[in-house]
Amino acid sequence: MADVQQVKQRFGVIGNNPKLNRAIEVAIQVAPTDLSVLVTGQSGTGKEVFPQIIHQFSARKHGQYFAVNCGAIPEGTIDSELFGHEKGSFTGAHEKRKGYFEVADGGTIFLDEVAELPLNTQVRLLRVLETGEFMKVGSSSTLKTNVRVVAATNVNVQQAIRDGKFREDLYYRLNSVPISVPPLKERKEDIHLLFRKFAHDFGERYRMPAISLTPEAVDLLNAFPWPGNIRQLKNITEQISVIEQVREINGEKMRSYLPFYEGETLPVLANRSIDEKTFANEREILYKVLFDMKKDMNDLKKLVAEIMAAGGAGAELISEKTGIIHDLYNHESESQGKTHSTPFEIRTNETVTAEQIEDTEEYIEESLSLEEKEKEFILKALERHNGKRKFAARELGISERTLYRKLKEYGIE
Repeated sequence: MADVQQVKQRFGVIGNNPKLNRAIEVAIQVAPTDLSVLVTGQSGTGKEVFPQIIHQFSARKHGQYFAVNCGAIPEGTIDSELFGHEKGSFTGAHEKRKGYFEVADGGTIFLDEVAELPLNTQVRLLRVLETGEFMKVGSSSTLKTNVRVVAATNVNVQQAIRDGKFREDLYYRLNSVPISVPPLKERKEDIHLLFRKFAHDFGERYRMPAISLTPEAVDLLNAFPWPGNIRQLKNITEQISVIEQVREINGEKMRSYLPFYEGETLPVLANRSIDEKTFANEREILYKVLFDMKKDMNDLKKLVAEIMAAGGAGAELISEKTGIIHDLYNHESESQGKTHSTPFEIRTNETVTAEQIEDTEEYIEESLSLEEKEKEFILKALERHNGKRKFAARELGISERTLYRKLKEYGIE
């Protein structure tokens, strides 16, 4: 059996991620068989390499290899493309035509974006996979073919089955051997390797020195979630290679090429526990912060009330709990770039009444006006970036247009 490293060199696969290596191993192992293979993974992860590996290491390597993008062919002509048609079978069918399954007899067909196939075409495909038989559009005679099918998709096939968009029996027939290609965000150790490879290639193509990165720029590259995966990384590398005259890219320059990603959270929430749902806008994020702070205050009020009910012996415990909360609040404030002290203070040598506790809660709630906190975040971000709106907007996790609107709304110069 071929060595994984040799296969990666032959097909230009960059990286040493264990999940990537495992996917290549499975492709090599299944290649000598005639089993159908379903390659799954996000768009831009390089799924198209695996059917090539399977074809080249199979007994069909001297036969035809066709890659068909099922999502790019109109629904009205997909059956004709795959299975062929007879002359006069539909408007525009001026002559008889062979389809991919007839031409690729003895070879391999790669069906990319297979989940985009119409349901009636899925029925035809299932018959080919099970019996090797098909009929041309407009024909009543059955033809035989001996074709190896490798399919790929970036959608959740199980969800497509539940939605009635993909046949369950076809899924199990295609998924005889599954291969899962990991997204780039799960291949942190490979990101810089890929960047250097792309930078070298673009340097040669455009006849200029390859760009390099400072350690800070490398850290930013690794921290970015890469929703577009390898395709997005290659695109950004090409942009930098063409545009930048200084061939060493620092952190600040790299930030200007990394787009804001809506799945990321604001810096003020970096150390807070939030659910995985992406917030719709910055106002909802602020609501989350304020509601969490209000909950902390209510918990503190209940704690103090319980200790007071226990009598004067609880003074030492009050002091201990207050110190812990003071430390937690200061830690959170420092993570947000704040230096002020806690907005509350409990003195163990004074009598605290229930009425004073209620007053404290009212004061805290009044001071946490949504508009005031939003304005405070904006002012702090502008101050940290010396009034540069572009960088302030990036820190806040909002667009520059939204920041301009907020500045006008709050009358901030």
